[in-house]
Amino acid sequence: MHPRPSRRALLAATALSSATVLPALLTDSATAVPASDGPRFRIAVATNEPWGTYHVRPVLDDIAARGGEILQVVPDLEGIGAEETVPVRTLEQMRAEDVDLLVVNGATDWPGRVAAALPELPVLASSLAYMNAVGGPHAAALRPRLLPGTAGSDAEAETFAVHMGVPVPSLRVVGIPELDDLPERVPEPGTVLIATSVTHADETGAAAPGTELLLETAHALAGRGRRILVGLHPREDRSLWSDFEIAEEGTLAASARAEVVVGIPGSVFPKIAAVGTPLVGITADGIQVPRYLLDLGASASTLEEALAAVERAEPVEKRTLRHVVGPLGRAGKTYAQVLFAASRRVGRER
Repeated sequence: MHPRPSRRALLAATALSSATVLPALLTDSATAVPASDGPRFRIAVATNEPWGTYHVRPVLDDIAARGGEILQVVPDLEGIGAEETVPVRTLEQMRAEDVDLLVVNGATDWPGRVAAALPELPVLASSLAYMNAVGGPHAAALRPRLLPGTAGSDAEAETFAVHMGVPVPSLRVVGIPELDDLPERVPEPGTVLIATSVTHADETGAAAPGTELLLETAHALAGRGRRILVGLHPREDRSLWSDFEIAEEGTLAASARAEVVVGIPGSVFPKIAAVGTPLVGITADGIQVPRYLLDLGASASTLEEALAAVERAEPVEKRTLRHVVGPLGRAGKTYAQVLFAASRRVGRER
């Protein structure tokens, strides 16, 4: 049995948010299908946010369509809702023989712990959410087991390579699966979307600096006659934003309705930029995000800067968009094929 850490202890040291297989690996056995009634490949995932199933959910359908199964390894089931669509297992429930491959979206505490508990499994590092360009504490232990990995874009690959301590060319750029069905932008006059992060630390993870300024900006914009929509981070405290209209369709879909998005820079920023909506990033003291997220729009560290940035916000220029967002279309299918090919390769080698 593995001692069960608290959620706070696990997440306090993690960097929030998350290629590619080399061309030879991607094409290897691309059409080969084992003669079996079972799944063609079986993947386990351990993320930097141990209960963050929202990072895995976008790839479920494409992996299933490729004939695979994917599950997420979590510390416990307490935070898993009854409506969760991502299959989960605790580390105590995991058996290495039940899966072909372990995917980690970083080298922080929980992925490192899961990998150490399953030493028989090959590991593929996959950037499912942003990481900072700082070496991960478990990168050295993971590297001897790593297959060529994946990242969403060139910018993400450059940063993720530093975090994992691997060469940039070992990461295949696959794009962002959530953008395979890109919402059409139809901005509604006067509408500003507030993209939250996590306001208060709790047992599921740390807080994001800057939310006080983000709240202040939302109130000030409303006072100027702007319609305020709020796109909630999956772990945000909904009640803190009760003065405003919550975008029930989610942050990405709601960004297509907004004239501009103001938020804490995070993994959703490249997705919003792909929609074409201008971005303003709140950069209060303590925020540590990769530079490429800040390159997607104006930055503001005071209320006056935020209000001025909203008035002059423009969509990101195309070269930056390509560098930060990556290829659009078929990302989910490409990612599923990478996992299939990797599992077939390691299956022959094990």
